[in-house]
Amino acid sequence: MINVQLTITGRVQGVGFRWGTLQIARQLGLCGFVRNQADGTVYVEAQGPKETVDRFIRHLAQGPTSYAIIDRIQQTAGHLTDYRGQFTIRR
Repeated sequence: MINVQLTITGRVQGVGFRWGTLQIARQLGLCGFVRNQADGTVYVEAQGPKETVDRFIRHLAQGPTSYAIIDRIQQTAGHLTDYRGQFTIRR
């Protein structure tokens, strides 16, 4: 199990990015959350098996909706966290 923290820049707010991210994470069985940041980026914490998290990041890089345009995904390692077995949208 790994935990990653992602900061995603581009056209990522107001385009269904959080909803699309939630759907992908749940389909892959990941835990964590996604939220919009005041600076226009989207922040994601995702936790699960390394191969699955890598696959999730590849999906995000393509844009979880057709309206999103991803300029950059900054990734850092996080600490394993108890997300109560869920992936959620936070405000």
